[in-house]
Amino acid sequence: MRRFTNEELFSIRNHIPIREVIERVLNIPGKDIEGIYRFVCPSCCESKTAVNTKTNLSRCFLCEKNFNTIDIVMTDRKISFVEAVTYLGAHLPRYAAANSGATSAGLRH
Repeated sequence: MRRFTNEELFSIRNHIPIREVIERVLNIPGKDIEGIYRFVCPSCCESKTAVNTKTNLSRCFLCEKNFNTIDIVMTDRKISFVEAVTYLGAHLPRYAAANSGATSAGLRH
């Protein structure tokens, strides 16, 4: 089984914007409502959701699920952790260059 380094996992969770994953990678329907990006939850199919760009996390307030980039891919695509990390890893180079000078302040390990 493939093992990922802490740095790889940190980059995938924090350097790929979750809104990009929702909109462009997974093509989950969503829109800005009163300054908050709402999307259809891949667990309960409702739109009682929000994205926090500062923490790069999203939440469904109806089914009370929290998602990072890996979690939302696993849930939406119904794939394993290893498959989700590998899938997102293919998208990482495009974002890694933009974040190479960024600090990890406010982002979770």
